[in-house]
Amino acid sequence: MPRPRSIRLIAPSGYCQNQIAAKRGIERLSIEHTIDNTTVIGRREQRFAGTDHERLNDINELAQLSSLPDIILAARGGYGASRLLEAIDYAGLQRRFANQPTAICGHSDFTAIQLALLAQADLVTFSAPMLAGNFGADPLSSFTQTHFWGILTQPSYTLTWQDTQPLTGSWQGQLWGGNLAMICSLVGTPWLPKVTGGILAIEDINESPFRVERMLLQLYHAGILSQQKAVITGSFTHGEPNDYDAGYQLTSVWDYLQKKTGVPFITQLDFGHDADTVTLPIGAQANLIAQEKQRHLQLSGYPYLVD
Repeated sequence: MPRPRSIRLIAPSGYCQNQIAAKRGIERLSIEHTIDNTTVIGRREQRFAGTDHERLNDINELAQLSSLPDIILAARGGYGASRLLEAIDYAGLQRRFANQPTAICGHSDFTAIQLALLAQADLVTFSAPMLAGNFGADPLSSFTQTHFWGILTQPSYTLTWQDTQPLTGSWQGQLWGGNLAMICSLVGTPWLPKVTGGILAIEDINESPFRVERMLLQLYHAGILSQQKAVITGSFTHGEPNDYDAGYQLTSVWDYLQKKTGVPFITQLDFGHDADTVTLPIGAQANLIAQEKQRHLQLSGYPYLVD
């Protein structure tokens, strides 16, 4: 088990509908760690985890903390982060978090805030497990926990997995991405970082293959996709093709976009909304290596928790 850490909860997106899972997550984390700001899990305004002002304050008040926690953890995703982007105190957050060993963690809808922090404040955050869906899951994934604490407590980290197609090569660049729908929602806005020569990691949930292709084509038509060195595809949970697709599936999408852009698509990484997920530092440096069907992703240049 990792040594005790201080964790501060934030809830900038949807109401935490699964209160049992959220409380289970708090109970589990509290065994070894100190949890602060737990009242956010009970807040509600319509479908949101509180009013826009309350949820915005979850983010902006971080710039004013006299003592930073080790981990800032989103309670859940859903929807709501997009409402906050234009009012976030990017300058204040940049001043407070620059060169600080604090891990800002979340995924899904939180991708919008993570990419905005990268674009506006040059802050590296973690596409990582969240309170309710991951730490409160029943059962708890040891795979997810191992990778979460592993990367957060080391200055460099390597992920290794098996792909389905043989390929040999290596690509270096800035790692960025997260939830594909949220990435596309930021196209044409100041909140999407301008990454060229990067490695784009994507995942999503409840999106069928044709919707995934349409979103990737949006990135292609916007001139973004072709500027990347490689794309890593994670989990696309509950996105199975139906009878109408007649064999058209996600592998068809990857093949089509790879041929269209010349950008290699590296698949099969456990990353996203499935129970088993790795933690990725958004904005860090990455070295991606393919050796036949073996894949290695070497990560560095991110904030990590010091002893």
